[in-house]
Amino acid sequence: MRTSLLLPWLALTLLAAGAAHADDDGRRGASVPLLPKYQQECAACHLAYPPGMLPAASWQRLMANLPKHFGSDASLDAASVNELSRWLVGNAGTYKRVGNAAPPADRITRSAWFVREHDEISAATWQRASIKSAANCAACHTTAEQGNFNEHRIRIPK
Repeated sequence: MRTSLLLPWLALTLLAAGAAHADDDGRRGASVPLLPKYQQECAACHLAYPPGMLPAASWQRLMANLPKHFGSDASLDAASVNELSRWLVGNAGTYKRVGNAAPPADRITRSAWFVREHDEISAATWQRASIKSAANCAACHTTAEQGNFNEHRIRIPK
């Protein structure tokens, strides 16, 4: 009788621990649930990139420069900037791949790990009308909007 109660409890405990723990690469922030405000504000224009894709310093600079956000004015009220900044910095990438060194211009697509992961993709592929740019993760990563960039779920459009 005790075993029948212990096994479900143990399974739930292990599942909860696994969800709270970093993923296989030791990445923190790569698979955290998205803050609803982040989803609302940022995903209105582009993929709500997982916060673990950039180090804290990059997120701080991006949030401090929203009026000049990659050529667009993405200004928000001070309370929203504060809330989003705290969440992004708190869930920023700290694992070896991201490190503390910010990528050029704080662009995920210019980070060393991104370039290394996509080195087999030709410049012509990025230019396809169905892809448009390296920043359009969802064009190839079919589960990017769920924060899942698993290589087995990639479909490069023609």
